[in-house]
Amino acid sequence: MDKDYLCGDYGTVTDWTQLRVTVHLADLDRLTAVMSMISNNLQIEDYSDIDLKTCYGDLIDEAILNADKTVASVSVYLPAERSVAESVAFLKERFAAEGLEPIKIETVGVKEEDWANAWKAYYKPVHIGKRLVIVPAWERYDAAPNELVVRMDPGMAFGTGTHETTRLVIGLLEKYTKKGCRMLDVGTGSGILAICAAKLGASECFAYDIDPVAVRVATENIKDSGLSGIRCAQSDLLRQADRTRPYDLICANLVADIIIRMVPDLSPFMDEHTVLLASGIINERAQDVKDCLDRYGYRVVEQPTENGWCALAVMKKPS
Repeated sequence: MDKDYLCGDYGTVTDWTQLRVTVHLADLDRLTAVMSMISNNLQIEDYSDIDLKTCYGDLIDEAILNADKTVASVSVYLPAERSVAESVAFLKERFAAEGLEPIKIETVGVKEEDWANAWKAYYKPVHIGKRLVIVPAWERYDAAPNELVVRMDPGMAFGTGTHETTRLVIGLLEKYTKKGCRMLDVGTGSGILAICAAKLGASECFAYDIDPVAVRVATENIKDSGLSGIRCAQSDLLRQADRTRPYDLICANLVADIIIRMVPDLSPFMDEHTVLLASGIINERAQDVKDCLDRYGYRVVEQPTENGWCALAVMKKPS
């Protein structure tokens, strides 16, 4: 009778951590779309359409009868090898980009007080592309002569190089960042993309995020990196971004719907030489993003994929 269902084989309870997010009922569809970026196996709790007139009350669980019909919840179940902290940080960054404000984010199977240190065990040095190595701030790492080390402490901001969306866009960054270029990072999260671009030779980087927590974390990471030429500030997508002249490179590791919303505002920030690197796109939504880009005069020049995710390297169509 209710919409509480669970797809997939999750094994024993002790092997999994439930990550449950509750929103106002009107936001359920948007929440479901974001949660599906973590897993396609969702548990949805929505009791708003139970018709008590056609049900035998004594056959319905009392908790369902008394449940708040104005809210709904979506859960995913994370295996032991998946970092709960990484998943929560990923969701928070996506919620901020969507303008979605959850009522509650809960976990079952992990004590919140244990996160401060336990989640660090999931982060190890990650090699991306030919030269970049993302190293957690607390890890010792001896770099090879040709490697560029980016040290990160993600805190509560998304972006450590472990997720496919971040790896895809960093791989493109390594290819398209030119020495002395001007770079814009929209939805910077931990600041990782701006820092990588600066390491690769960008002389001027602008990093923006709508979430003040992400701005704080990114600012700290940028300061700790010892790099100059990176500015970080709060902005709703491109609204407060510096627009004194076009950028050579723009990164947008967001979600498909937010990228689509941003596309109509891109033109002042791009010229015929600018490359936009868009990521955070599940393969099923790639065509929607590409169709939008085409309508506004852009073309996709490259589309790498990994585990159901894709990134797009985009330029303006020739005049």
